[in-house]
Amino acid sequence: MSAAYYLVHSLAGGADFHQRDITAANNFATAAKVAGVERILFLGGLAETASGLSEHLRSRQQTGDYLRSVGVPVTEFRAGVIVGSGSLSFELIRYLTERVPVMICPRWVYTRTQPIGISEVLEYLVSALAVKESTGQIIEIGGADIVSYGEMMMIYAEVRGLKRWMLAVPVLTPRLSSYWVNLVTPIPATIAHPLIEGLRNESTVHNPSAQRLFPHIKLAGYRETVERAIVRLEASNVETAWVDALSTSQGDVKPVTLTISEGMILEKRQRVIPTTVDNIYRIFTGLGGKHGWLYMNWSWEIRGFFDQMIGGVGLRRGRRDQDDLRVGDALDFWRVECVEPGRLLRLRAEMKVPGKAWLQWEVESHGEGQSRLLQTAFFAPKGLMGWLYWYALYPFHGLIFSGLIDQIAQRAVAMKKES
Repeated sequence: MSAAYYLVHSLAGGADFHQRDITAANNFATAAKVAGVERILFLGGLAETASGLSEHLRSRQQTGDYLRSVGVPVTEFRAGVIVGSGSLSFELIRYLTERVPVMICPRWVYTRTQPIGISEVLEYLVSALAVKESTGQIIEIGGADIVSYGEMMMIYAEVRGLKRWMLAVPVLTPRLSSYWVNLVTPIPATIAHPLIEGLRNESTVHNPSAQRLFPHIKLAGYRETVERAIVRLEASNVETAWVDALSTSQGDVKPVTLTISEGMILEKRQRVIPTTVDNIYRIFTGLGGKHGWLYMNWSWEIRGFFDQMIGGVGLRRGRRDQDDLRVGDALDFWRVECVEPGRLLRLRAEMKVPGKAWLQWEVESHGEGQSRLLQTAFFAPKGLMGWLYWYALYPFHGLIFSGLIDQIAQRAVAMKKES
């Protein structure tokens, strides 16, 4: 049996996203029928069908109608807030809670919803292929808890160890709220406005068919799904979701890219260097300890001094061996988290910062006689102080990290000449 998944949404396409959704769904369904697809699986939005639906939710439900209109059987799952990577609703909750200690909230914070973890959503989508009875059905899915949006934010704050206060006021319209979201989060007002309008509609499960069709799927409570999502902030490799990026470019390699993704800030710098992978790897794995940090080493020493003054580890630890690194080694105020010989080094910061930080280098061949070096600084800020810390120091950090990768490149080229 051939099947096709339809997970397209045009919300980021502008004010005419509703028409874009309809056109895309009709084109997809028509092409699926011509190709002989026997079934379409679609992930839509959960809300009671009523005249008071927001344009966003109405568009989600009409998308399902247009997918069905050409005759290919459709399994339509309707979900509310999906907790995890790529969910705009969850990113809205995340950023508002992280960045705003006292939240002045409109009435939609009292709207009830039934959030569901992304793992459970994926399990439904995959399991449906084997459950023939789900063909042609509209299936409402939600997690174990029904909570308000305000409760979602406060539970998120508790899991993150943040103190937050909420002040609900009746005068914040969806448009005014979207401007506020645009100001304090990476989500632009053009996307936030239709999304926030949809928050006035309750999104809870009324049809229990999901339990009957998929009894093996165990539903988690909201707190547990948040804990799972936040685990991603404990690791330095995150997938791109809703992104706010600033970049400059030279040819096909961007020298610097600043990205905010899933609550993680990533600053990537790249250089194409006329030397071997091995030479570059030897330089960045030799950083720290007696060799220092190649560029503005005095600034690293000052940072280490202040860290030691507030009870941190400072730079006093040095490194175990100047020519060899192993996972778990201390390296000044870093800890070696990952080493892939000849390719990658990742360090986890152990200095005192309002969040979690990593620094990583990757090197690969880039054509004859050249290699590409990627240096990435990761920072997962905790609360408003974490975001203020990053933006206050970013001009200085940007200077240091730029100089550092340039010095690595220069030393690696010099090593080639010496050999």
